[in-house]
Amino acid sequence: MSVKEAKFTIGSINSSPDDGSLVDVDIGSQNSLINTGSQGGSVPILNRQLRSISDYGRQSPRSRDNSLSEGDRKRRKPLHHSSIPTYSSDGGNLHHAVDAQDSATLNRVRYYQRLQPDPVIVPDHVLPPHIFSVFPTGVVTDAQGKQHSIITIFSIWNTMMGTSLLSMPWAIQQAGFVMGVVLLIVMAGLTLYTCYRVVKSVESAGKNGVLVEFSDVCKSYLGRWGEIVSVFFSLSALIGAMIVYWVLMSNFLYSTVTFCYDRIVGDDPTANITESSVVCAYTSNNTSLPPPSGSTTFDEVWDQTKTVPLFLCLLIFPLINFKSPTFFTKFNALGTLSVFFLLSYVCKMAADWKINLNFTDTESPHYAEVFSWNFPALTGILALGYFIHNCVSSIIRNQKRPENNGRDLTIAYLLVALTYLFVGVMFYASFPLNKDCIADNLLDNLPHSDPLSFAARFFLLFQMITLFPLLVYITRVQLMDQLFGKAYPSVKHVLALNTCLVTISVLFAIFLPKIGTIIRFSGAFCGLAYIFTLPCLVYLLDQKRNGKLTPIKIVLHGFVILLGLVNFIAQFLLL
Repeated sequence: MSVKEAKFTIGSINSSPDDGSLVDVDIGSQNSLINTGSQGGSVPILNRQLRSISDYGRQSPRSRDNSLSEGDRKRRKPLHHSSIPTYSSDGGNLHHAVDAQDSATLNRVRYYQRLQPDPVIVPDHVLPPHIFSVFPTGVVTDAQGKQHSIITIFSIWNTMMGTSLLSMPWAIQQAGFVMGVVLLIVMAGLTLYTCYRVVKSVESAGKNGVLVEFSDVCKSYLGRWGEIVSVFFSLSALIGAMIVYWVLMSNFLYSTVTFCYDRIVGDDPTANITESSVVCAYTSNNTSLPPPSGSTTFDEVWDQTKTVPLFLCLLIFPLINFKSPTFFTKFNALGTLSVFFLLSYVCKMAADWKINLNFTDTESPHYAEVFSWNFPALTGILALGYFIHNCVSSIIRNQKRPENNGRDLTIAYLLVALTYLFVGVMFYASFPLNKDCIADNLLDNLPHSDPLSFAARFFLLFQMITLFPLLVYITRVQLMDQLFGKAYPSVKHVLALNTCLVTISVLFAIFLPKIGTIIRFSGAFCGLAYIFTLPCLVYLLDQKRNGKLTPIKIVLHGFVILLGLVNFIAQFLLL
């Protein structure tokens, strides 16, 4: 048993600061106490004692007896305490043995190691499953800490239900109605398959008791560069999500404060609101409408793109410096509630607007294209909308029945596709103005003074404020582990990283506040590696290693990789 394995097998050590305190060592399902003494003597030499266990276990019984003096043999502890010698050796120097309690603890380490030859090792970069759970830890797990399939399914669904949902009507408008529906289904099936390949590769690599992420699998098959590439593109997806979150939080914060300001100064924001009120977000040439004239001092100070992203720093920056994200995981259920609220709101708007589709009359204000050459905008957005490949292994790690992973993953992707279809198709089909007026954030088509849209924006704002620190935490864990070998190297490192992330997000919110463009480029770029390329390469190399590689597998998976490359290049053709 190596020193590294022993450290992870022992588990967590918690001690009080008082001299002579007791240290609680959690080993398996039992607890043992180690008397630290006045100087905390047992804990500092714990690793050295474990090394002597390993050396001692390799000696013959006669050699072990000869290594002890006659007096030491008489002082041997009873069998129920330990068979460890009362002296341990470190580089030829003898040290006094620990007391009976410590000896019993060390013997348990060896005993459990024999019962479980392959220890469970949890590296720093392996994320805890509760970060992605819909419900608080302990509510949805059994006595062994395992979760049922229904929890796994909704955790995957909740994690994927992000900002892409708000852009889905605009994405369908870009692709054309029929083409949009077809691509939504095709991309769901394609990303489901590559995600399943990620799950199977992680399961295969983790059979020896070592918890791994897909980046570790890439390192195993592709070398160090494979790990670097996978981590880089995973971080790119997270940073892209943070940028979109900052743009949306600025939007929602601006609308929320504006609504409250209008109420306070006496302007009735609901005076001109009717059931059919809707805003055209773009002019006929697809450029943003100019700001209204007659700006007041409030309008100059509270500007959606010039000042609000900076004000948002005062609210968000203190939250992202917490060492642990445990507090924010308690709000994960808000994601599910916000999606259901948005679904209900879209249903209400569709009932008020009715169906407004015309596929034949090009002069009709309700004309809808069946197909459009701008469809890569939809595939780029869907690449991020269906992206869960970098965290799916963490979500399913506590699955009660791992044999159902494929089924549960399929159901989760089906639910995501149906949700995207419902929101995108319902909003697009019922939109009462020209389809070119649909915004890349569907809430921008609703007036700021609408009470229901205000509630939706406020609800989403609160949800994103609680989710943004989790995105920063995951980014910090993956990046710092690669650079420094630990998730929290120091306060200075964390502050420097958080400052860089916030600065990048603020710059995009000021100079490029278009979430449709950000999402499609981020999705196509990250999807090129993490969705289309790496899962297929790892699978082909695994098949080659096992002697099962065939030409048809090479052709099919090579075609998937080519699709990812074409999808990324096509994004630049729409500029």
